[in-house]
Amino acid sequence: MSAPAPSVDRIVIVGASLAGLRAAETVRAEGFGGHLTLIGDEPHEPYDRPPLSKQVLTGWIPAGGTALPGRRPLDAQWRLGVAATGLDLERKEVALADGDRVPFDRVLIATGTRARRWPNPEEAALDGVLGVRRREDGAQLRERLAAGPRRVLVIGGGFAGSEIASACRELDLPVTLAEAGRAPLVNALGHAIGGVAAGIQRDHGVDLRCGVTVVSLESDPGGAVRGALLSDGDRVAADVVVVALGAVRNVEWLDGSGLAVGPRGVACDAGCRAFDANGVTTDDVFVAGDVARFPHPLYAYQLIALEHWDNAVAQAEVAAHNMVCPAPQRRPHLPVPAFWSTQFGVNIKSVGIPSFSDSLMVTQGSMAERRFVAAFGYRGRITAAVAFDEGKWLDFYDERIREAAPFPPRFAVSHRPGEDRTFPAEFPDPYTPSHSPTVQLTGHQPSERRALRLPAAQ
Repeated sequence: MSAPAPSVDRIVIVGASLAGLRAAETVRAEGFGGHLTLIGDEPHEPYDRPPLSKQVLTGWIPAGGTALPGRRPLDAQWRLGVAATGLDLERKEVALADGDRVPFDRVLIATGTRARRWPNPEEAALDGVLGVRRREDGAQLRERLAAGPRRVLVIGGGFAGSEIASACRELDLPVTLAEAGRAPLVNALGHAIGGVAAGIQRDHGVDLRCGVTVVSLESDPGGAVRGALLSDGDRVAADVVVVALGAVRNVEWLDGSGLAVGPRGVACDAGCRAFDANGVTTDDVFVAGDVARFPHPLYAYQLIALEHWDNAVAQAEVAAHNMVCPAPQRRPHLPVPAFWSTQFGVNIKSVGIPSFSDSLMVTQGSMAERRFVAAFGYRGRITAAVAFDEGKWLDFYDERIREAAPFPPRFAVSHRPGEDRTFPAEFPDPYTPSHSPTVQLTGHQPSERRALRLPAAQ
């Protein structure tokens, strides 16, 4: 436990979801005894979002049964159902939609993301056009699917869209998935692995349309959606349309605040302190979760944003620790990102950032059998690994990523393919990292983890 910084008597956390809750619990665990306020635009106490595109849709759990368990009493003031509308750094106040202003000594921005809406407002308002981000969205889509629609159209083949398509097939519902890229999951995992995902979807009966976009949604005279026109001229009849086009970071309320804010989120240092518009770190404004962009030494010190459950928890805990401890005791947030998804009976897991790569190699198993581990590399170092139904091996690859192990890998593993072959990772919009030192991360605990410079790869 760290001694709280003496000047901190009032902490305000804007965002009452996963990151906000875990940050609040951490400041109390660190010994903060001052006034704690959590602000959230939804009327609910914090709940878990991943089940909304998985278990809720298939009826395993109700949307109202996704509340996040509390780990300790908070003794906090909850301001739920009211959005933050502004941040005044000079007066150190958060402005609320109801006209109130909440003072702070330190503030944490954890406002996360929202679902990207269909761009045509009239079409987005049609009955049967839905998204999945909030609890009400999950409940509404579950009700529609349970009613047995003739066909569901999912727009977007990322993880959320693919999970929704999987739930539809589990319910034995006809489903079409429209993806602008060459394959589902291509933005996250690249074309080669996306091709494996495409085969799995088609084998499970998904009408998968890749390389096409939805031009418009069509309605019946009563204002209900009846289908969509695709860019290749084809029409898909559907009475439920799910828009799964990614997320928008909730940063509009920070306009005029003087922080380094943009569509990609709020920029911060590795200690979660927000940058101002000049790139100078602030002393009393911190950021965590999906809305944060932070530098990572393993990925060329680029500012990265992660919409991962594990990252929201870990970054919130680091930010909360740094908010209440003396400066010499602050620690960096240097995760090896991890993500998982279950769809069509296949468990997909990843560590690292696959899109930060130029090559990949199947190191265990076989893509043809759809049970494998693939390692990703960039300029001679392992940067990520992805497993299909082989997630038990990823702790090993986590260590290789953290120690900046060479790529192509030469370590001995079980189920290694007979041929060592690398091929292009093939991401639609790959990173172009700047030249920088190669590093490894020391230590196994967040309090021990530091960046250590290594010789550059040849």
